[in-house]
Amino acid sequence: MYLVDLRCYHPKVIDHYENPRNVGTLNKSNPAVGTGLVGAPACGDVMKLQIQVDDKTGKITDVKFKTFGCGSAIASSSYMSERVLGLSLDEAEKIQNTEIARELSLPPVKLHCSMLAEDAIQSAIRDYQKKRGTLQ
Repeated sequence: MYLVDLRCYHPKVIDHYENPRNVGTLNKSNPAVGTGLVGAPACGDVMKLQIQVDDKTGKITDVKFKTFGCGSAIASSSYMSERVLGLSLDEAEKIQNTEIARELSLPPVKLHCSMLAEDAIQSAIRDYQKKRGTLQ
């Protein structure tokens, strides 16, 4: 039995919900790992997104997430985890919630999920930069 009413979700959301990519955690004490933890108190969604960055190339080499929330929140996290893999921090930082919402065909009532994913990657990047002493 599904925990969500699948009739309300686009097939891409259902795919990411039923087959989430990159679920898990990275070692937050690793200086190459940045962690973003964000939440939306109004709906109860909480998203933790972690990135691992190669010091030599500056590219994101691994991404993990854990999300507590609705199907759209899980799908937004899963999509973001795939989207940023292999990107530079500058490239990843430019990803906006509108891209996530468009890609997943999120309805207006679920746009906050894509905003959380955007906030999570930005928070993870800031955490990584803070650890490395490069926060601007």
